[in-house]
Amino acid sequence: MILREYQKGDAAQICKWLRTEEELYKWSADRFNKFPLLAHDIEKHYAPQIETGRFIPLTAVDENDNVQGHFIIRFPKDHDDTTVRFGFVIVDPSLRGRGYGKEMLRLGTAYVKEKLGADRIDLGVFSNNNSAMHCYEALGFKEYGRRNCEMPIGVWECIDMELLIK
Repeated sequence: MILREYQKGDAAQICKWLRTEEELYKWSADRFNKFPLLAHDIEKHYAPQIETGRFIPLTAVDENDNVQGHFIIRFPKDHDDTTVRFGFVIVDPSLRGRGYGKEMLRLGTAYVKEKLGADRIDLGVFSNNNSAMHCYEALGFKEYGRRNCEMPIGVWECIDMELLIK
């Protein structure tokens, strides 16, 4: 597995992986609020953020450039480069449960260390997403807070997690 910059064509693949409304909200929280999600919805959301230089979408691919997963890294606070946040984490459903997510985020952590110089990564995971939570814990992420998020399909508990990398 390698990480490469996100390409417009990746959006169509990501949309195929979001098979239910619940999967959409586990992936995007309340950022899209539209099911089914279409590739141009992702493009419209990503384009202005990419221009800021503080939003880095990455795609995990195999040696033949087959898309295996995707996530974004963003700097959540202006003028603060010490913390980045992982988001929109997703793996091809046919590959789940086999360590692909863990490998993708391990590579993402190395990317943060080598290219961004941040000393902390955080992320949010809903308490109803046990497999993702176990993946993050296996990488060393620790819980530091909980909050309720009002979603169009109900109120979900979000667990905020962090990984100190320096």
